[in-house]
Amino acid sequence: MSEDLLDAYSRAVTGAVARVAPAVVHIELPNGAGSGFVFAPDGLILTNSHVVSGNVHVKVTLLDGRRFDADVVGDDPDTDLAVLRISADTLASIEFGDSAALRPGQLVIAIGNPFGFQHTVTAGVVSALGRGLRARTGRLIENLVQTDAALNPGSSGGPLVTPAGTVVGVNTAIIRGGNGIAFAIPSSTARAVVSSLLREGRVRRAVLGISAQTTAIARRFVIEHRLGAAHGVVVTEVHRGSRADAANVKAGDVIVDFGGVATDSVDALHRQLAATAIGVPVPIRILRHGVLRRLTVVPADPLERTDPAAIAS
Repeated sequence: MSEDLLDAYSRAVTGAVARVAPAVVHIELPNGAGSGFVFAPDGLILTNSHVVSGNVHVKVTLLDGRRFDADVVGDDPDTDLAVLRISADTLASIEFGDSAALRPGQLVIAIGNPFGFQHTVTAGVVSALGRGLRARTGRLIENLVQTDAALNPGSSGGPLVTPAGTVVGVNTAIIRGGNGIAFAIPSSTARAVVSSLLREGRVRRAVLGISAQTTAIARRFVIEHRLGAAHGVVVTEVHRGSRADAANVKAGDVIVDFGGVATDSVDALHRQLAATAIGVPVPIRILRHGVLRRLTVVPADPLERTDPAAIAS
């Protein structure tokens, strides 16, 4: 690499760091630490859910050394995002960029506090797009940005930024034992989740009130009923008093279609429910003992569940 190219690379990284670093924060907890960043100058901070989950006492330290108590405004374990608030104003903040415009090979910069070393800067490229990892809740977090910018414990919640200094990802995970494999939640997801967390303190996702798992469908049924996929979602439990119960869904039913779209996995059903308005009737098709049936369900808010042990599906 020529000296001119090295100089251009260095200017791109140092310029981004100069713009972003004042907004990156160190998050301290009784049982650990993490990173975050100010996204609104009146004290709103974005971080990972797993960083702050279960913690009542959260402290935030800024680049200039100021230290604040922080309140958890909202938490969404399904996307591993959480919003904090500190009592401060006119803070340096970072704008969200367009993660949809990212391309493999593009330069990105990560800033965080790995192992407590505050405001550590690493740089790399977008290794791949559209990756998926399981959240601690078991749900699939989709469309993750894979990068080789070095991340370590404590980096979680810090921003992944472009040379222009805009956030295109929230650093969230590393592959332990892997070299140069790290993941960030895309800014497109972060924007939507932040909006819900600020409005309601949570993300409302429609549920049916079932436990279920992905299952293969016998080829003869796929052909006979002209199904759109060779897999479906078998209902293992219907929670008493749930919307699925009211719709006459039974344990053993295989959901093959939700709202006119093939449902070939539990992850697909989660996606379909996430895009569904709560309280609006949805036609579904099920296989019951090999017979295709049509039912109508009305997805509910998870807080409406009557069975506290129910698992939202």
